[in-house]
Amino acid sequence: MIDAVGIVVVFGVILVSMMLHELAHGGVAYLLGDTTAKDDGRLTLNPIKHLDPVMSIILPLFLYVMGAPVFGGAKPVPVDSTKLKGKEWGMAAVAIAGPLVNFLLALVSFLFMYFNNIGYSDGIIGMVLYEGLFVNLGFMVFNLFPIPPLDGSRVLYALAPDGVRELMKKLEGVVGIIVVYILIFFFGSVFYGLMTGAMNGILQFFYWIVGA
Repeated sequence: MIDAVGIVVVFGVILVSMMLHELAHGGVAYLLGDTTAKDDGRLTLNPIKHLDPVMSIILPLFLYVMGAPVFGGAKPVPVDSTKLKGKEWGMAAVAIAGPLVNFLLALVSFLFMYFNNIGYSDGIIGMVLYEGLFVNLGFMVFNLFPIPPLDGSRVLYALAPDGVRELMKKLEGVVGIIVVYILIFFFGSVFYGLMTGAMNGILQFFYWIVGA
């Protein structure tokens, strides 16, 4: 049976998480001298401005219903790397800001649950915190895969030699998204296994932080 309340909760968590993720990208870009995101109206707390119908809604909700790790993305914030201080490294800083926000949201959710002894079954608050933990872990890990146009590719780009950079440029945009879809569709079990392993590793790190 589909849990309607659970779907509403996870959808709300997804909206807030991906909105803050994209806002972090745009905010760091703005601090580094690029006003493109601000000019495009993307430095906003309005989640509708950041929604991608497939990556923000259909994919993560489908994964939730299927019991798989929940992950996804939003409409990419426009960034003009030529205006950024630090060029490639500035772009890497912009990219890492989104997953870092998801990491912090997951950590806050975990700490609140741990120190207040709250679990998924403890009403709406428990459900929100639980999904806040695992949705943000999923968003963080997924976006750190070094596949264009995911955030991890921006960090790899700063480190990569010119030949690899040219290949990565060709995978940007629609082509890169198609590659991601193909990997999920044909190698889903491997993909989910990597996701789950990474998420569990970060969760163990959280337990280590609190000395558990």
